[in-house]
Amino acid sequence: MQSNGFYVPKRVMVIMAHPDDIEFSCAGTMARWAKLGAKICYVLVTSGDVGIADLSLTREQARDIREVEQKAAAAKVGVEDVVFLREPDGMLVNTLDLRKRLVREIRRYKPDVVVCQDPTAFFVSNTYINHPDHRAAAAAAVDAVFPAAGQPHIFQELEAEGLAAHKVKKVYVSTWREADTYVNISDTIDLKIESLFAHKSQMDEMIRQGRGKLEDIGKWVRDWSSERGEGKEMAYAESFKVITLEEDKPEQVSEGEIVETNS
Repeated sequence: MQSNGFYVPKRVMVIMAHPDDIEFSCAGTMARWAKLGAKICYVLVTSGDVGIADLSLTREQARDIREVEQKAAAAKVGVEDVVFLREPDGMLVNTLDLRKRLVREIRRYKPDVVVCQDPTAFFVSNTYINHPDHRAAAAAAVDAVFPAAGQPHIFQELEAEGLAAHKVKKVYVSTWREADTYVNISDTIDLKIESLFAHKSQMDEMIRQGRGKLEDIGKWVRDWSSERGEGKEMAYAESFKVITLEEDKPEQVSEGEIVETNS
């Protein structure tokens, strides 16, 4: 199915495992939505404190560096609300306690859309094993959305905090597999890359690992985004699988900005 309408939610919550996960996966879309008036909150389940391979730094120092970088990256695309849950990096588990923490954030912010990683993805072609934290954070996000966040009898104690049940309308799963929705980020690809480059510790680590220079990383992001847009009249795109739990009236529509394909 091809749609000429570009859906822009009023309120969005992005729930992902580590600082920089959003920038690699969906920051171009967040920049588009923010420019069109969407209010967006980032929730980072861990602070990525094992993601700096420098044993002279304590975990707390690494955490602080990565949180500062994530806030700077978010600001590049117009996002100011950034929450860090500080769950254990590299050892994340989808527990009831984590589900409750995410339900608390969903009920606090009341998003129309939750964006998360793919809880079902273990492998990317034959070159990469998907990080277990990605899968755990994604599963926790989906479990928090449904049924927990919208069911007042689940985590009823949150009512005492003034956090009533809230039903999310759509879940956007950032994925390279089984995608059915492609968002045109041709106008925001530069912002996506700028926001990624704000994660200096991670860019330095990639360069140290021999993945090229900074401009090579930017080219890789452009190439990947270009592949997503092939055949869709989009120079650059990001891809999602969208689960619609409740129909939502589009707040803003512009022509030729989104393609949905049902396989």
